Amino acid sequence: MTSHADLRAQNLFKFDHHVALITGGASGLGEMAAQAFVQNGAKVFIASRKESELKQVAARLNDIGPGKCEYIVADLKDKAGCDRLAAEVKKRTDRLTVLLNNSGATWGGAADDFPEHGWDKIMGLNVKAIFYLTIALVPLLEKSAVEYLPSRVINIASVGGIMTTDPTVTEAGGLSTVGHGAYSYGPSKAACIHLSRQQASQFAPRNILVNCICPGLFPSRMSSFGIQKSLDFFLASQPTGRIGTPEDFGGLVLYLCSRGASHVTGNVIELDGGSMRSGWRSKAKASKI
Repeated sequence: MTSHADLRAQNLFKFDHHVALITGGASGLGEMAAQAFVQNGAKVFIASRKESELKQVAARLNDIGPGKCEYIVADLKDKAGCDRLAAEVKKRTDRLTVLLNNSGATWGGAADDFPEHGWDKIMGLNVKAIFYLTIALVPLLEKSAVEYLPSRVINIASVGGIMTTDPTVTEAGGLSTVGHGAYSYGPSKAACIHLSRQQASQFAPRNILVNCICPGLFPSRMSSFGIQKSLDFFLASQPTGRIGTPEDFGGLVLYLCSRGASHVTGNVIELDGGSMRSGWRSKAKASKI
């Protein structure tokens, strides 16, 4: 069997056949993933609410090439928004091999004054939208898949979905003011992790693989305030001494969508430089990004 296998990197890790939809693709992690696909020859659709940002990112990526990028304005706040995005994708392509569910939001506040919509909005976008958009696109993903070249769904959760520390302590590092916490964010990401495992079991027989990435601290709009204010606080529990980079995230996304990962599904991957599992602590030192 081994003698007939093609184990060259150019066979295991080529991406020019992919057609990907990336939600939240106009900034942060979504933009990193979109660039990784475009620079490796894939066609990418990026979706988010703000057309001006989408247009700018699509133009930048098309200048880089060799792949192509198109954008779709979409608001995934409810099922109707998810269905509209899926319908627009189906109008533009008859193939979809990758769905990267990256859109997300957070909300910070005091526990005794935390608004109900701070739960509804966060659970809706971080969990419900993943469910409805994936379900709407499963037929297209299944149509594009074969046994040894399955379609992929990647759900972006967070190490916040694994951490069980007091959110007021964690957020005091710079993501919100002291005494406040992103109470709905961690539970929403834990639900994303659980949903990903359910989806992996459900869709594997249809040649659709589902995996979940839990990023630690990466440069993004959501984390920019904390990075600027309290980077040393975060690095004190970071054994690698740095935050994540586009290469770190893009590399993992590409791996999960490669021929080399065609038997990988149902996994939850912590992409945090070992900070969650190592328990490593250090005195604050000079910032290094």
